[in-house]
Amino acid sequence: MDFPDRVLGMCNKCGEKVIGEGSGCTAMEQVYHIQCFTCYVCSKDIKFNVFLNETDKELRGKPFYAMESNPHCEECYLDTLEKCSVCVKPILDRILRATGKPYHPNCFTCIVCQKCLDGIPFTVDASNQIHCIDCFHGKFAPRCSVCSNPIVPEPGKTETVRVVAMDKSFHVSCYKCEDCDLLLSSEVEGRGCYPLDNHILCRGCNAKRVQAITAN
Repeated sequence: MDFPDRVLGMCNKCGEKVIGEGSGCTAMEQVYHIQCFTCYVCSKDIKFNVFLNETDKELRGKPFYAMESNPHCEECYLDTLEKCSVCVKPILDRILRATGKPYHPNCFTCIVCQKCLDGIPFTVDASNQIHCIDCFHGKFAPRCSVCSNPIVPEPGKTETVRVVAMDKSFHVSCYKCEDCDLLLSSEVEGRGCYPLDNHILCRGCNAKRVQAITAN
């Protein structure tokens, strides 16, 4: 049996009575006129839990999101979310923050090797681009003038020592006399560097070369 003049409640938006089957809907434990239940931002219709009479077989409904007790359509709700700094899509789940920006965890990757850096140490270059530690060292670490490899910390360490001599960089293990392979160090007596004609030499080999030059 239909009750066309039945009062279903007071509309939460306009404050007027909601009268008659099919004229109102419920959302967020409140009653609305169908025409009053619109997106709080764009006023797009959002029909949900419509009161229908027993013979009406059609259920009209669209998803909505409640924010501060106000209904929002899906588009307007997504517009309120922070956007990932890489893909610019809304972040629906966990937000990863780094360098003052929000990211999807899967989007926070090394710019060189694309490895995901969620929970992994990283660094940035002068342009604030994200790098894993290995790729950053590979691009920016000074190169040893002997082996040409980057001078970087050993695995598990955060610092390393770079030897600089004659405006060149050396690994500690590569800083040797070119003639006898003696490991050179300014901190060890008798193992200082005695360069000659742009060659890295120990004191003994330097003396031999000087002697050979003067003998000729």
